[in-house]
Order: sequence, then structure tokens, then C-alpha cells
Amino acid sequence: MKVSVFCSSSPTIDEKHIQLAADLGAGIAARNWTLVSGGGKISSMGAVAKAARAGGAKTIGVIPDALVKIEFADHDSDTLHVVKDMRERKGLIEELSDAFVVLPGGAGTLEELFEIWVGRFLKFHNKPIAILDPFDLYKPLLDLVNHLEAENFVKPGMQELIYWARSVDEALNHIAGK
Repeated sequence: MKVSVFCSSSPTIDEKHIQLAADLGAGIAARNWTLVSGGGKISSMGAVAKAARAGGAKTIGVIPDALVKIEFADHDSDTLHVVKDMRERKGLIEELSDAFVVLPGGAGTLEELFEIWVGRFLKFHNKPIAILDPFDLYKPLLDLVNHLEAENFVKPGMQELIYWARSVDEALNHIAGK
């Protein structure tokens, strides 16, 4: 199983989010899975990859050339793909991955979540998606999605394509089909 993790590359986030990313990386390694990441070595993105490797997992990074210095490319990845731009990055991550876990993050993380969610709804893929949110960072997003569904902007069945998890094990069990 190759699991993509969408998360923050911001160096200014709270340590609890870094620890959550590390716990997720360790959980991926404990299941003998491979991590697919955005290819950066800082913040949550770096923590998930470092912990996955420390646990024996293989890591695959995908990073646009323009972000190699900004996100400090994770040259410790078993495979590091340096691509042309963000569209190519997201496409390759989707292609390489069997499942997706979303950690707390900002606009870039949300953009990745929405693209993969809509792709699943439109049947471009049928890969599981879990949002790992033990700190309720995404509670306002869930409220918004519920509101959009009530107003008929989110179609019936669409919301069920995302699993909202409170723990690493719960998220990983979901994407494993347990």
C-alpha cells in the first residue's frame, strides 16, 4: 500500500501537528506501507517522512522544481521526483498512491483534499480518503460541507467519500478497508 499524506510545509505550526505527522509516519511504517509525500523535509511534511523512514518504510517524494529550495527537498527520500509544477506534482502523487490521508494544513492542503475528493466523486479514481483531525482544526470545514449539502451544493453521497478520523489507527484502518 502506498499512502499519500497531504499536510503542512509551514515551519510556524504548533508542535502538536508535527507530532501528529510523526505518529502517522510511524503508523504507516508499522504496517509496512510506503509513504508518498510532497517531497519537502520541513514541518509536518518532513516529520511524516522522517518518522516513516525511521520505522523502515520506503518514502517517495514529489516536489516541483520551484519548491526545491522553499520546501527544502527531502533528499533522504528513497525516490524523489522533481517535477515541473504543482499540477504535475498532484497528478503524479495521485497516480502513485493507493489512498490519501489529510493532516492539518492550510490552503495548499485544502486544495489537494478538494481535488482528490472531487476526483473520487467523478470516478476518476476509487481510492480511500481520510481526514485525520484529532484537534478539530477542520470542524468549521465539516460544518461548511454539511451546510453546502443542506443547500444542495454538495451532492448526495459525496460527503461519504471522506472519512473523518480522530486517531492515526482509525485513519489507517479506514484506508486499509477495516
